[in-house]
Amino acid sequence: MSELNDLLHAANKVVFLTGAGVSTASGIPDYRSKNGLYATGGSPEYLLSHACLINEPEKHYDFVINNMIHPEAEPNVIHEKMASFTQKGNTDIVTQNVDGLHLAAGTDPQHLVEFHGDISHVYCQKCGRSATMEEYLASMYHKNCGGILRTNIVLYEEAIDTQKVEKAVKAISEADLIVVVGTSFVVFPFASLVQYASPNATMLAVNRDPISLPANGKMITGDAVKSFEQVEVD
Repeated sequence: MSELNDLLHAANKVVFLTGAGVSTASGIPDYRSKNGLYATGGSPEYLLSHACLINEPEKHYDFVINNMIHPEAEPNVIHEKMASFTQKGNTDIVTQNVDGLHLAAGTDPQHLVEFHGDISHVYCQKCGRSATMEEYLASMYHKNCGGILRTNIVLYEEAIDTQKVEKAVKAISEADLIVVVGTSFVVFPFASLVQYASPNATMLAVNRDPISLPANGKMITGDAVKSFEQVEVD
């Protein structure tokens, strides 16, 4: 079998660090590739910022509903294989993704950190009440109080939830195998999480393009789907 398969089955404690490249096979565009969300023109980083939400909420709303909500998307083999490992109790997933596909694939929620939130959770900024995705797609205004709705994703200029940071750091510090999948690894603080890895941990990246890794890191350049198709699940 593959090096990835061998390492996964030899490890005592695994953590997957995942990015948008994990979900491209499910039909969700990534961010920074030549055909990604940030290549569409405009100013996506501004449109996904706290400043835009506050100052030009219509622009933020239009960008989110037109580019980031994919109800038809289903988990692919990467999500499914990772989920199977979490069900064994010795594997955690820390993801940048907000699409909810790790959970949809059956990932044990206790072993998942959605570092940047979940886009399916919507709430009103005025009254704090939750709203459904259907209500959000119909209008950016809350039907009861008229406040502006937002999704529960972390925008630029917003802080990561402290509990999520602590849970992610704990998972990484305890792992003897860290597998980075489908991320350019340039978004902070997510990319800085690896500084908490044990010096004895093995780090492996599976990505379409090479990324910067510690000196002892291993790189598998290519399609992550093909790599995970070769992973056996007990």
